[in-house]
Amino acid sequence: MPIRDYLKFVAANLRFVTFGFFLAFASSFGQTFFIGTFGPAIQMEFSLSHTSWGTIYMVGTLGSAALLPWTGKQIDRFDLRPYTALVCILLTIACGFTAFVTTGVMLVFAIFLLRQSGQGLMSHIAITSMARYFDRDRGRAVAIATLGFSTGEAFLPFLAVFAISVCGWRWAYGGIAILLAVGLIPCVFWLLRDYDKRHQAYLARINAPATPGGPFHRSWTRTEVLKDIRFYLLLPGILAPSLIVTAMFFHHLNLADAKNWSHAWITGSYVIYAAAAILTALASGPLIDRFGASRQVSIMLMPLTVAMIVIAEFSNPWIAWPYLILIGINVGVAHTAVSVMWAEIYGVAHLGAIKSLASALSVFASALGPVIAGTLMDLGVSIEQVCLIFSAYTVFGAVLIIVALTRPSVSVPKRFY
Repeated sequence: MPIRDYLKFVAANLRFVTFGFFLAFASSFGQTFFIGTFGPAIQMEFSLSHTSWGTIYMVGTLGSAALLPWTGKQIDRFDLRPYTALVCILLTIACGFTAFVTTGVMLVFAIFLLRQSGQGLMSHIAITSMARYFDRDRGRAVAIATLGFSTGEAFLPFLAVFAISVCGWRWAYGGIAILLAVGLIPCVFWLLRDYDKRHQAYLARINAPATPGGPFHRSWTRTEVLKDIRFYLLLPGILAPSLIVTAMFFHHLNLADAKNWSHAWITGSYVIYAAAAILTALASGPLIDRFGASRQVSIMLMPLTVAMIVIAEFSNPWIAWPYLILIGINVGVAHTAVSVMWAEIYGVAHLGAIKSLASALSVFASALGPVIAGTLMDLGVSIEQVCLIFSAYTVFGAVLIIVALTRPSVSVPKRFY
């Protein structure tokens, strides 16, 4: 039974899979769904329009995306423990700095720090470490780590709204910084106590000579990946969840206002989204281990397409649940299958460099999403019409994914590269 297999797997690898889960959860403080709950309060204090706030968010996020290919690549070079510790310190500083911003320029830098440390590197470490150090059970390991994302998405927005109402948005982020300073790094080092043995086993596996008649998986470098036409065909669809889900979560309170829903209703309903993402990820993991990740990646955008149409066409408050369930299904597959797909297609020796490039592009897409939606709304386009535009884009991306995954690797011409 899948649940029994999961329990056996977790029991055998408790510390390390908890490490993946814990870092994925901690990444929440730099994720859009969490920062977005502070948006209305920040906009009010700094007198920002949707476009201005979205632009500040975009600039800070683009700065993070530009740096991420280099900072993310370092996970291939350095010991996981000090690398993770530095990222934890950076996230703590980011949260503390956010609590004290007083100008628009400082706000841009605060977004940059939150996105780089939280959404960028915390999530990068969580997923890359699971995909790298597990082979046969890679799908299960990544699925368990992604539960950290879903857990944060389920509970933290509602808690953030409550904290903002009680003590204000500045004290809310300041309190997070204090909690991280006290508990994050000690937990990380405790969870990585057995890391040396695991790393040695990994080195032995990737350096072992190929056996006659056995499978051989070449590890691509990042430069080689950039010459593979499949990579470019995959990108529009792979980036669709980052662009669209980020935009929707960033503007969820604006969506609630447009639908005449309470803010507590939409943020409180995140638990429905998270439950769907969790169940989907748990189901996705064993299927990946058995059939591979590509099949799931080929169909992962279908739920997102339907979600955008549903929320565009209906305004009953209860429609928020099927909408969030469909997004949760998409995200559950995207978090697990896409991460494993990179390892399956391109190997694990340079996975940090490859995945950090993909993550940087994902961050870039997540930066564009809120400002695209915000600009359209400032121009008079309804949020429902924005959702229909997003649905059309997902169909386009899905077609390109299918094309990419049904063709062999082909290098792009030099003039293109």
